[in-house]
Amino acid sequence: MLTKRIIPCLDVKDGRVVKGVKFQGLRDAGSPAELAQAYEQQGADELVLLDVSATPEGRKTALTTVRDVRRVLSIPLTVGGGIRSIADARNLLEAGADKVGVNTAAVNDPPLLTAIAEQFGRQCTVLAVDAKQAAPGKWQAVVLSGTTDLDLDVIDWVQTACEKGAGEILLTSWDRDGTRSGYDLALTSAVADAVNVPVIASGGANDPQQLLEGLQAGADAVLAASIFHYGEWTVRQIKDYLAERNVEVRR
Repeated sequence: MLTKRIIPCLDVKDGRVVKGVKFQGLRDAGSPAELAQAYEQQGADELVLLDVSATPEGRKTALTTVRDVRRVLSIPLTVGGGIRSIADARNLLEAGADKVGVNTAAVNDPPLLTAIAEQFGRQCTVLAVDAKQAAPGKWQAVVLSGTTDLDLDVIDWVQTACEKGAGEILLTSWDRDGTRSGYDLALTSAVADAVNVPVIASGGANDPQQLLEGLQAGADAVLAASIFHYGEWTVRQIKDYLAERNVEVRR
């Protein structure tokens, strides 16, 4: 059985980790490198770093931040934000990323997923999806850090993206982001059932029980930010909780 992964997320703006609610009201949460180092020491399986202002500001991901994090990190690192081309992906990988997450650019240019997968490998190609509930059991994609709603069904989109070359789905519920109300389990389950690649559940985690519920809904990994940034839980505590409930985690 594959172990379930616990992944802290660093939302970065202007070289600092930030956290808000539904991508708004961002407040400082610390140094990316310092937090990354702490999370690895706690037993994190991977780390996700998202440059949350790169796409809205029309710029590329801050490579300096990626390099700073990589210097103190030995676990896999996924980086997203502002990736629009093969060259952008290559620059991030050379700066220290192991995988690249593409959201807005993939919607605008789905063949970009194919190009990244062919050039660097499918395992390196992550589709980041921000999903907003449109009706019961229906979700639409939002882009540009949640500022633009699309007439694009999330289930249809993730299936198309996997056909194009996405090797993993980073699935964030826009409705739950930063709310501490738990993952959108219906969304998580629907996407996990629709694709044959790993799904990372994101958006709304508040306590170990909710991370367990995300995994039980079909996620291969669960991502969280606030509960780690503000010292409420450590990765080790989460893993202990899951292991006690017979979830296979890397110890």
